[in-house]
Amino acid sequence: MSMDEIPALLPRARGHQFVLYGDACSGVPGALHETTFASVNAVIQRLQPQPEFILFPGDEIIGLTADADVLRAQWRHWLDHEMGWLDRRAIPLWHTTGNHTAYDVMSEDVFREVLDLPRNGPPGQEGLSYWIRRGGLLLVFVHTLWTGLGGEGHVETEWLESVLRQHADARHKLVLGHHPVFPVNGFSGPYQREIGPEHAGRFWDLLVEADVLAYLCSHILAFDVQVHRGVLQICTAGAGTSHRMPEGVEYLHCVQAALDDHGLRYQVLDTDGVARERLEWPMAPLSAERWRDLARGEGPAPVTGQLSPGRRIELRFRGRTAADTVSSAQTLLSAFSRGSIAPVWIGLQGPRQTLTLIMGREPGRSPHYWIGPSVPAGQDFDIHLAINPDMGPGGVLYRPWDEERWTSLSAASPTGLETLLWPDRWSAGHGQHGGEDRPFAGPELMVSVLIG
Repeated sequence: MSMDEIPALLPRARGHQFVLYGDACSGVPGALHETTFASVNAVIQRLQPQPEFILFPGDEIIGLTADADVLRAQWRHWLDHEMGWLDRRAIPLWHTTGNHTAYDVMSEDVFREVLDLPRNGPPGQEGLSYWIRRGGLLLVFVHTLWTGLGGEGHVETEWLESVLRQHADARHKLVLGHHPVFPVNGFSGPYQREIGPEHAGRFWDLLVEADVLAYLCSHILAFDVQVHRGVLQICTAGAGTSHRMPEGVEYLHCVQAALDDHGLRYQVLDTDGVARERLEWPMAPLSAERWRDLARGEGPAPVTGQLSPGRRIELRFRGRTAADTVSSAQTLLSAFSRGSIAPVWIGLQGPRQTLTLIMGREPGRSPHYWIGPSVPAGQDFDIHLAINPDMGPGGVLYRPWDEERWTSLSAASPTGLETLLWPDRWSAGHGQHGGEDRPFAGPELMVSVLIG
């Protein structure tokens, strides 16, 4: 392998390796996005071996024009020149619709015409929604802004349910659409930024029921991964659009992934070919013998400094909430150094006693919040919490102890705990100032930790 080549992640047994990237907004000769898109394509061309296929979840071209001929010209430039390096007969390239490419009936018709994708979608969406089967892999592409249902943020679910049932035997299932279902980096707004609420719940229920591995999307100009009830949402929108959400944090990128019987692995490559983020999913189980019970009150921290890639912290909180509703903050665990405000606080707060993680990233700056489920008054609880820095802001996850499916806590931060320096003191059951500081109000609490 030459110095310029980038080693691709490969399946550990039978499986697939592919590239995922979206949102180039190009197609205009000499325009800014032609240059930025080319810088990402140059990285893909360096991959060895080359991908089996490429997935592009929308917004290939700048589009958003009322002139069908202008739209066709942008597509021709994108396909014939900007993607001219790709032999699409050897490496298939599959697309979803996007808000720059399928925003009205005319643009939907042009999308069908120029891409000539499978016509196995629901009535009225032939060539817009479709599915691909490659051995044990099912790929389902949904149209998240169908004009026949209301436009942007609207997606039908009956056909999706039918396809997932038809291919229930598929070993791996991936669903692709342009719009996220869950907000990314705090950028939220039904229809404009994510799938509308009248569709989103049923849509995600179908993915969970069918044991779909991941929903792949773009639209928000960022890279983000989170998980909800065991199904990943991976957002990649760094293929060339020059601005970011937010600027200074996100970067142009593509995602190279490998899928096999062990799960999904990916590396997020920037325009220098550097892997800025990596993940293996599902998370490898840690040895149960390494669980350690923490004594109530303050003590030395079991881990300090920055967690290296691949490491994580798991916590188990068991107890019973107070019989009467308590609105004040109640500490489950606080991590701090003496003389400074705790950079990590985990507890229940508000009248609904909502599981919350608060992280103070910089002195003098407002903290960031991660919000989880509520725990009713007077009830037993057994919560498994994981902190996985490899997942960025989606890497604060919970599940009931006796369940297998993880869910990311909700957050508005564009970054997670990946750069946090864990301090040298932990306190279970109350905050950093002793037993009177935000004490847990219930009659019972046990905190256990596992460092991986």
